[in-house]
Amino acid sequence: MPQSLREPSERTPLTVLVLTRNEQANISGCLRSVEWADEVIVVDSLSADATIGIAEATGAKVYSHPFGGYAAQRSWAFENLPFSHDWILMLDADERVPKALAEEIARVVADNRQDYDGYYLKFRFFFLGRWLKHGGLYPTWLLRLFRRGRARVENRPLNEHMVLDGKAGYLDQPFDHQNQRPLADWISKHNRYAELEAEEFLQEKYRGGYADTIQVRFWGKQAERKRWIKLKVWNRLPLLVRPFIFFFRNYFLKRGFLDGRPGFIYHVLWSFWVRFLIDVKIIERQRAGVASGFSPALGVRRTLDCGGSTPP
Repeated sequence: MPQSLREPSERTPLTVLVLTRNEQANISGCLRSVEWADEVIVVDSLSADATIGIAEATGAKVYSHPFGGYAAQRSWAFENLPFSHDWILMLDADERVPKALAEEIARVVADNRQDYDGYYLKFRFFFLGRWLKHGGLYPTWLLRLFRRGRARVENRPLNEHMVLDGKAGYLDQPFDHQNQRPLADWISKHNRYAELEAEEFLQEKYRGGYADTIQVRFWGKQAERKRWIKLKVWNRLPLLVRPFIFFFRNYFLKRGFLDGRPGFIYHVLWSFWVRFLIDVKIIERQRAGVASGFSPALGVRRTLDCGGSTPP
């Protein structure tokens, strides 16, 4: 059985929470990067591969729970699992914590001044072996380190953020996204995400959006500003035109071209496959709604006019 690189007395007193489902390609690298943490909890969504065995071999505590969405899975963990520490670091299986960030986290957790209830961490995205530093991808700030009981998850199917009840700080060192799965898995995953994105679009544009979310304001934090742009600008742009605007903005205006071939491949896929696919799925749902007498704008089924009087 692999042993931690640090003795228990040297570990940082916090709990790392990781969600998994068939992550045997990624989970070992993720858990090895947090061997400095005193407790690691893995919530697995009934994996059919070696994910659970690998996680248990590293000393992680593994709990199984059927997947009901990313927000629901994290909320279930916060409400039901016996966390041993006041501080929680939340990661995905394809993410890594470099040594410099581990040391910075250890310092703020050990600080007893209690100035902050949570910290935003910088997300560093790797694609085809290269850090994509441009194209609007870096820095992306995510609230991933917080005190237990002071943060909750937005109730939405995708693009969920943590909502903090308290004051937030910012750490200097980044954490890394390094997915070891083949590109075919990336394509398959984002096909599923496109389904959720299409549903999210209809909910936000026609059905009143979601309750209990982060604040939506242009002059707020990065996540709040991005949500404002999404709701006030992006969702109002013409479908099928949006992917071209998205590519031009990220690849040219935000200099995604500086990231070489991996950057070009990523932005083409992200714009003209993922974003275009989302728009097509939205159109598909709208057409299905019209054909069945369902009005996306009203969220109700209407009576089709078959020559009789129009109902009030």
